[in-house]
Amino acid sequence: MNDGRDAVIAIRRAWLKWLLYGLGAGFIFNYRHSPAQAGEEGPVSRETGPLTARVMRPYDAETPVREFTSYLTPNHRFFVRSHFGPPPPEAVSEVLWKLQVSGLVERSQEFTLKDLRQMKAATVTAVVQCSGNGRAFHRPKVPGVQWERGAVGNAEWTGVRLRDLLAEAGVRTEARHVQFQGADRPVVASVPLFVRSIPLEKALDPDTILAYEMNGRPLPLLHGAPLRVITPGWMAESCIKWLTDIVVRSGEAKGYYMEKAYRIPVTAVQPNSGLPGTAMVPVEAMVVKSLIASPTEGANVGRGPVTVQGVAWGGEVSVTKVELSFDGGKTWEAARLVGEDTPYGWRQWQFVWNPSAVGQATILARATDANGDQQPETSPWNPSGFLWNGWDRRSVTVTA
Repeated sequence: MNDGRDAVIAIRRAWLKWLLYGLGAGFIFNYRHSPAQAGEEGPVSRETGPLTARVMRPYDAETPVREFTSYLTPNHRFFVRSHFGPPPPEAVSEVLWKLQVSGLVERSQEFTLKDLRQMKAATVTAVVQCSGNGRAFHRPKVPGVQWERGAVGNAEWTGVRLRDLLAEAGVRTEARHVQFQGADRPVVASVPLFVRSIPLEKALDPDTILAYEMNGRPLPLLHGAPLRVITPGWMAESCIKWLTDIVVRSGEAKGYYMEKAYRIPVTAVQPNSGLPGTAMVPVEAMVVKSLIASPTEGANVGRGPVTVQGVAWGGEVSVTKVELSFDGGKTWEAARLVGEDTPYGWRQWQFVWNPSAVGQATILARATDANGDQQPETSPWNPSGFLWNGWDRRSVTVTA
């Protein structure tokens, strides 16, 4: 008589376990007792264990850059971003969850997680980065979550190739785009659903996968369990979490998050002009970027030798060079690229610095990719603050 009720209770307990695994009990307290309303992007900056919260409802938090001295970013230290927060437990329970593939296909398909796990697995190491990472550094200031440096991470993702599912369904000749939607829903019905699409070419790329594992473990709830899209080399807005629906289309997805949000001007925009640009296109591939992980901002360092280290990535293009400057960008010295070199993962780098004098010093870093594109001193301004990749900098004090 109570089987249905017991099943719901079991699902909710499992969901709470996933949530605790992803956040730690400290966040549960902060979330419940935060004065912010659901969906509000209030000015929040607090340490919640290994992450720095920028927004509490929904929970958006970045990784302190000091954690980027390792090649893979541990799951519990990986930045968290969503528009509405995790979906209800029933929507992502492995028992009830299903993935629908429909639209311009010969045969609509339905997959369970068990079905996907029985298919040929694929693993890709890839950087995932929020399009707004670095937004806080744009001047004049732009609205949105004020991410600094840490809305990014590098992980090993395992799942199935999206093209294998599309092959099962049979993509029709007029298809040009593949649309994704997850199980998350806005609190208020008037808020649009988070729906995005990618071009068919990217969907059919053998490295585009639907991931059910992250760093060798089941995908955590906060990172999209049970299934998340991974589009290596592209910004995270296309890496839809809690995936439930794939629709093959002739054109781009409709709706606010495709037609209005996550778009950038083709031409440069002057701040305060009131103009979005001559044309707006979707944010897609990442731009070349580097970060200094150590020493940390404001650190005291000795006269030397001092090991300066960090990471750099180039989206779909590999990083070929990282350079440091200690004189405000007048001269640059090449850092040493170390560690693993994978197509979509970041490159670690190191430099041994012997400061010439005591006192305040600024370290600058810039990366160059295989196309010859180099980090600029300052990113071009845009009204949404996307794709910041200006020189990274650290101020330190050299002691005797």
